[in-house]
Amino acid sequence: MKKINISNDIIPLGEFKTGLSKWLKNIRNTGQHLIITQNGKPAGVLLSPSEYDELVHEKLFIESVSRGLSDAESGKVFSTNKLKKELTRRRTTGMS
Repeated sequence: MKKINISNDIIPLGEFKTGLSKWLKNIRNTGQHLIITQNGKPAGVLLSPSEYDELVHEKLFIESVSRGLSDAESGKVFSTNKLKKELTRRRTTGMS
């Protein structure tokens, strides 16, 4: 995620509404996100689709690694031989 630029990346809702097309074009061209405020407090964040996708993929990766570490800590692991046998079984039976 890109660094927040206080002078350019935080705008009030009214300013966002009046320049909606301009702000969307800017986000599309620069990939920079936009923090929208309402009554002086953060109310929303607008991201480019690619930045959103990147955040989702990163979150899924972190969750997957966390599950793997948790499984390893609780002993839910396969030995190499057991893993090979299980993969062979799944390939031959078409089961997942």
